[in-house]
Amino acid sequence: MSEATENSGESLAVRLAGLLETVPYMSFLGMQAELAGDEMTGRLPFAPHLVGNPMLPALHGGVIGAFLEMTAVCQLWLLEPHRRLPRAIDVTIEYLRPGRPLAVHARANVRKVGRRIANVHVEAWQEARDLPVAFLSGHFMLSPPAADSAAP
Repeated sequence: MSEATENSGESLAVRLAGLLETVPYMSFLGMQAELAGDEMTGRLPFAPHLVGNPMLPALHGGVIGAFLEMTAVCQLWLLEPHRRLPRAIDVTIEYLRPGRPLAVHARANVRKVGRRIANVHVEAWQEARDLPVAFLSGHFMLSPPAADSAAP
């Protein structure tokens, strides 16, 4: 990998971290993102304030849903960082098992990107990827390219 490519990747990782910090709820949740080429893995470290049912204990479903949605948004933004952030049109979340008090990982698969709409599928897991916690399927509205390409 060339030095220019490495610097570009580092710059994109820094911009992605900055993007996550600008979304207040994601900052509150503590969402992180790891880049490997053009593929991003979202990470949600466990924190006690994320528990929705202390009797089990299980992560709050809204926390998992928001994490999945933001993973999709970040992956779309990585594909075309010169655009503004995509907006959710419709999202369906399948909760497959309770999220235990552990870190959650998620990866988005962009199925189709049109001129104005993108179709994305996201899967979330905890210890093993073959035991998913939840899936998200959604359509996202893509805005025209931003006038200032540095603005998310």
